[in-house]
Amino acid sequence: MDGIQKLALIADDMGLEADETLPVAPDDRMTLAGTVECPIPSGSSSAGSSLAAGLPIHMAALPGGKRAPLLKSLLTSACERNCYYCPFRAGRDTRRVTFKPDEMAQTVIRLTQANVIQGAFISSGIAGGGVRTQDRLIDTAEILRHKLHYRGYLHLKLMPGAEAAQIERAMQLADRVSVNLEAPNTRRLQLLAPQKDLLDELLQPLRVVEQIRKTQPEWRGWNGRWPSMTTQFVVGAVGESDLELLQTAAYLYRKLRLARTYFSGFSPVRGTPFEEKTRTNPWRQHRLYQASFLLRDYGFEVEDLPFQGAGDLPLEQDPKQAWARQNLSQAPVELNRAERHELLRIPGIGPKAAQAILNARVRGGRLRTLEDLKALGIYTGRAAPFILLDGRRPPVQPELFSI
Repeated sequence: MDGIQKLALIADDMGLEADETLPVAPDDRMTLAGTVECPIPSGSSSAGSSLAAGLPIHMAALPGGKRAPLLKSLLTSACERNCYYCPFRAGRDTRRVTFKPDEMAQTVIRLTQANVIQGAFISSGIAGGGVRTQDRLIDTAEILRHKLHYRGYLHLKLMPGAEAAQIERAMQLADRVSVNLEAPNTRRLQLLAPQKDLLDELLQPLRVVEQIRKTQPEWRGWNGRWPSMTTQFVVGAVGESDLELLQTAAYLYRKLRLARTYFSGFSPVRGTPFEEKTRTNPWRQHRLYQASFLLRDYGFEVEDLPFQGAGDLPLEQDPKQAWARQNLSQAPVELNRAERHELLRIPGIGPKAAQAILNARVRGGRLRTLEDLKALGIYTGRAAPFILLDGRRPPVQPELFSI
């Protein structure tokens, strides 16, 4: 069995990894190459198109905002851990595949040269312990970078319990590294993945990454900069609340400078202890992403978010819109005087739009109509109910729904 055939065998289950997922309307499935959602790149030959069909390749949002087809794969789908939700868990009756480091590296190059992918995300089941598995991931990256001279985007997973020297080496080879925390706290992790240790195995590697980034010069990293860092949570399998998830996300953003937290909505897998559990509503995953961005980019605190009684966000409403209705409906923001942090609280105004408003004011112009805002590229339908323009409320057209 060659590398392409091995990739096809694990393709359906690689949607478990949400990293680099595009922020789109609710859809908890990874799109495979050759579908409408992930078309084969236009420069690919017919042979390349045939090669990619059905592989775990999807359109991804890379650091910096670039969108590109990304391969997601495992060095091995064999795993000695028994995480209750995972299709690759120990003891599950399923066909396993294993790549040697050179084989995986050659497969990435083959797909890259066929213009099928523009980057690779490489993780692994744990076989022989986290340290040994991490060595094989590093070997793969070493072959790609130094033997095969691969310059494309590379995301490496850090294994539970990876050693500091391994983490540093991975950071010298990859554009991004990540560790899946999976649950927001120790209690929830024990219900989800009882053989894993949240603090020592999972959170500690993230702390090591940040310590290296703080204390060592950037030129030691790949392409002269240290990689970005992400994590992932499984949502809805063990009763955790949105409040629990977002409290942990806020800590990761503020203390460890995570680039992003990903949320993977739980979906039951046959042959696992959780096969009878209910699939998570994809709208919950969507609201968590929206709230997560408010914490990361908009200056919101966890306490600002509109949690309901059980600590969950309302599914029917964008959390920023919900906050604005509670706080700005009777106290609209005057755009000609508001500071940046106040502008970022207004629905329809993000970091770029806020800066555009500030720049327009510096140039001496006053914002008097919705047309003035539209000229700045601002979506006025969301903002209008919560603003003043030169002391006046603009006309408002009610929205039928909010995503």
